[in-house]
Amino acid sequence: MDARLIARVLASRRRLLRRDGWDRSRLESHQAQALHALREHAASRSSFYQRHHRGLAGKPLSELPVLTKGMLMESFDRLVTDPRVRLHELEAHLAERIGEPFLGRYRVNATSGTTGRRGMFLFDEREWAFVLASYARAYAWAGVMPGPTRRAPTAVVSTTKPWHQSAAVGASVQSRTMPTLRLDATAPIEALTERLNAFQPEALIAYASTLRLLADAQLAGALAIAPRAVLSASEALTPETRRLIGRAWGLEPFDVYAATETATIAAECEHRRLHLFEDLVITEVVDEAGRPVPAGEFGAKVLVTVLFGRTLPLIRYEMSDSVSLAAGSCPCGRPYALLAGIVGRREEVLRLRAARGGWVEVHPNVFHDVIDLLPTGGWQVALGPEGLTVLLVGARGVDDARLAAALQGALAARGAAPLPVTVRRVAEIPRSAVGKAPLVTSGSLAGPPP
Repeated sequence: MDARLIARVLASRRRLLRRDGWDRSRLESHQAQALHALREHAASRSSFYQRHHRGLAGKPLSELPVLTKGMLMESFDRLVTDPRVRLHELEAHLAERIGEPFLGRYRVNATSGTTGRRGMFLFDEREWAFVLASYARAYAWAGVMPGPTRRAPTAVVSTTKPWHQSAAVGASVQSRTMPTLRLDATAPIEALTERLNAFQPEALIAYASTLRLLADAQLAGALAIAPRAVLSASEALTPETRRLIGRAWGLEPFDVYAATETATIAAECEHRRLHLFEDLVITEVVDEAGRPVPAGEFGAKVLVTVLFGRTLPLIRYEMSDSVSLAAGSCPCGRPYALLAGIVGRREEVLRLRAARGGWVEVHPNVFHDVIDLLPTGGWQVALGPEGLTVLLVGARGVDDARLAAALQGALAARGAAPLPVTVRRVAEIPRSAVGKAPLVTSGSLAGPPP
């Protein structure tokens, strides 16, 4: 990280941590001012928003139209506020000069396309400093605070693909005070344990599914590290995975909720309550029709407004995450609203035929309730043309027929029509190109041989 960017990130981190001491009214005042500035910028610099928000200048945020990924990519050249930026040139740059700033100015991140279409996002130095500072705040809440007199060796096990934000952030934070080991979650567990044993990280950051594998390796004696903080990101962190991490390292992990489009959306404090970063991102939890969902209920999607974004303004941008708001406040005293839970992407909510006709939606929690307490080394459920396939790693002593019957009973209790359930034992759970292992998927699985 160059000196100027380091200075920007440190200044932004200090600013964000000071906001943790605000009261609710001051936070809401800041949010209103930041939203006004964002809308003014978008209206003056983006021809897309000039049309998309025409006649709505005085309307509240909740009355503005939604921006989908399809709309963003189809109107990219009109939505971006720098007229020099063109999507076809950006895509060519990502293919040929990946890792270099676009136009000598912009860092480029892309989504992996798990929702059917890859998204492209770019950040200037000011915006990238906010991206890094948002993660730095999450790390600080977990007790990871590198500084001039304190080193914090950090291992990030996610992906090393340079277009992915987690890899770009890992590369950016690499410094004398925060030496960072970046590992690919798709690598064999033996390779991961060897590198981690040699590095001995103070902080360990990884996908939840990867943390489970590493915790198993620690308990088996193959991995011998003693991190002071463990952070889970990008996948739903289940209660069973929390317990496993506690057994392996004697500490409870911190959950971080982030996305390429927004950077950090929420993070857990010392009380393990998940706080929305409302000073950076406005998050609306809504149902399928776009109506607000009350606290305690899972929404069909979230609409995010990135308050620090200027190059590619995102106002009410639709993401398919299913989350639930929590009522009340946290003992930590921070002013931010709370999330009660995250069940992952909307794509992980299965749509099954109902016993009485029509359709019924089944959240991943249904499968968590049945499978999480089993002695497995990992699991995955896929809906295919012939029913449900359940992949299990390990699971000694688990009766396949009883597990299938338990799942069928749980689905029936939620109104689903009878559905064949097949249990398969595998050596490892299939991962995506960036190393993620979604727990529930719609589509056939061709897992590795046992």
